[in-house]
Formats: sequence, structure tokens, C-alpha cells
Amino acid sequence: ELGMAMLLLFSFFLRCPYFLFFELRWQGQTPGKRLVGLRAVDRRGGALSASGLAARNLMREVEVFMPATVLMLAEGIGPLETTAALLWMGAFTLMPLFNRDRLRVGDMLGGTWVISLQRMTLDQDLGKGRDRGSSRFSKAQLDAYGIAELQVLERLLREPKTHTVRQTKRDVCERIRNRIGWREQVLSSSDVEAFLFDYYAALRNHLERHALFGERREDKHAVSGGNGRSSAAESR
Repeated sequence: ELGMAMLLLFSFFLRCPYFLFFELRWQGQTPGKRLVGLRAVDRRGGALSASGLAARNLMREVEVFMPATVLMLAEGIGPLETTAALLWMGAFTLMPLFNRDRLRVGDMLGGTWVISLQRMTLDQDLGKGRDRGSSRFSKAQLDAYGIAELQVLERLLREPKTHTVRQTKRDVCERIRNRIGWREQVLSSSDVEAFLFDYYAALRNHLERHALFGERREDKHAVSGGNGRSSAAESR
């Protein structure tokens, strides 16, 4: 029993720092996520916070490892406890099926979601009729973001127009304007919507043109003009 307790403690202190270390250092990626082309990002389009990543990873203990530990010790517990552990794990496992964004509880608490970096061809309908966006923004302004941020913006633009979504769009609009040095006033909700759609269409076209020449910029931390695999942090 003492050996099992020590093993469980060692496992906990090994896996939790592993996820936190890599997701903080590699902008939301662990070696496994990097291998399959996934990344955890902030749902509001901001920078990943240590507290958000800690929440999503510690919640994994509640979702998976606590009931799994009970099942590992199944020889010493009764059928009632085993059934409860299975129901616990099943409820958390199925949680993504019962919310619109397919989020697990850890992502809900951490304000994050996981996106795929493999998808480069994006839905043309979002940018349809907004060709003026390509000339509205300079190359330097479009170089501010990469594929990961484009996908986050696309998901936001697809959200139903609730009060919360409108406020999120205003926040994201302000973040983008500050980052690219946009000086034009964006006042009303329709102005915010128009700005985000125009920037989305222009950024998508900009990234797809670069992709034709084998230049993929995975996110805003990647070196502009490179293959998208080396980040600014890694280049140092």
C-alpha cells in the first residue's frame, strides 16, 4: 500500500509539471500535441495564461486520474465504488458532446480550447464579398498573426450573435487594433463586425499566398517569412 501511494504521488508530480512546462514554453503545445498538429489557445484570442493552463491541466486529475486511481485499486473496493468511478469517468469523457464548442471541463475552466494546425484551407464564405480587406491592411499588419489566430478568429465569427459574443468580438477587435497599430476608430457593433470580417479575409488570403510557396506561419510567435516551425523563443 505504501509503495502504491508513493507511485501515485510520483506520477502526479511527474505529469502535472510536464503539461504546464511544455504548454507554457511552446505556446500551448506538448510534444504529443506538436506531433499531431494540435495547440491549446486562449478562447478570447489573447495570450495563454499560467493560471488558465494550470486550471485545464489540474482538472484532468479530476476528470481522468482520480477515477482511474479508484479503478486501479478495484481489488480493495466494492462494486458500488467501482460503478461510481466508471460513471464519474464516463460523465467527464462525454462532456464535450453536450456543449456547442466540444470543450472538456478543463478547457471550460481554463478559458482555452484546442485547435488543429493542420487545416490550411478555410471556408471561403466568411470572407466572401470582402476583397477590400486585402488592400485595407498592410503586409506588416497581416504579418502580426498566423494560422492559429486565424482559426480562433474564424470560430469567433461563426458564433451566434449573443451579448457575450458581441463583447468578446469587441475585446478581440481591440487586441488586434492595438497589435497592428490600427488608428481608425471602431465604434459601433457593426464597425467591429466589419473590421473583424475584413481582417479575417485579408489574413486568410495573406497566409494562403505564403503557403503556396511553402511558408507556413503557425502562429504569431513564429518567425515571419519562415516555415512556421521555429518560434521566436526557440530561435533565441
